[in-house]
Amino acid sequence: MNLTLKVWRQKNTNASGQLVTYNVKDISPEMSFLEMMDVLNEDLLRQGQDPIAFDHDCREGICGMCSLYINGRAHGPESGTTTCQLHMRKFSDGDTIVIEPWRANAFPIHKDLSVDRSALDRIQQAGGYVSVNTGGVPDANEIPIPKSIADKAFDAATCIQCGACVAACKNASAMLFLSAKVSQLALLPQGQVERKTRVENMLAQHDEEGFGSCTNIGSCAAECPVGISLENIAILNREYIVAKATSENV
Repeated sequence: MNLTLKVWRQKNTNASGQLVTYNVKDISPEMSFLEMMDVLNEDLLRQGQDPIAFDHDCREGICGMCSLYINGRAHGPESGTTTCQLHMRKFSDGDTIVIEPWRANAFPIHKDLSVDRSALDRIQQAGGYVSVNTGGVPDANEIPIPKSIADKAFDAATCIQCGACVAACKNASAMLFLSAKVSQLALLPQGQVERKTRVENMLAQHDEEGFGSCTNIGSCAAECPVGISLENIAILNREYIVAKATSENV
């Protein structure tokens, strides 16, 4: 396939950026999207130009690094798929593809398509952990958990912290990510010690980072590559109401 790419180029956080047009030829439909970007970068290097910066790591759809906004959708046109697992067969010969970084004040651009998503790490650090006694590793079946609860906790735990929910949200809210982290631990007996302080601290950090508020549009769940449910936001709201009603940090 021969394709026209309009790629966001920005030298650094403080510089102005713009879309730059590139043409790529003889792209195999079996290539992944990132492999196609590799081909473009190899061409740029041969021409003595600066390659396009973009985030990637495992390229197996499990690390969440491949944060690209493709033709107006987080991770591209295929639902339930990360950018690295998106293949060029989803496009047609002669297509024009617009490639941009995540757009959010809380995600400043490092360079080109690479953004700083450490705000999500700081939210996690504010309360996304459990207290444990040091010593030997407990047996896996020591604390019985009903399968229905375990399944819900596992589904919430599949969040890969990619930030697609933020990119898709008109308010740049990270509530789907936050709710998944809160729900996962709130559902399990191991997470009960910090249950109230966790939701208060993580929500406070979310707001401090500059993310917007949730208005229940649902675009976050629609674009989430691992299918995190909006039900988790309902759990988050319930956890927060209970925490504030009984909090000593009024």
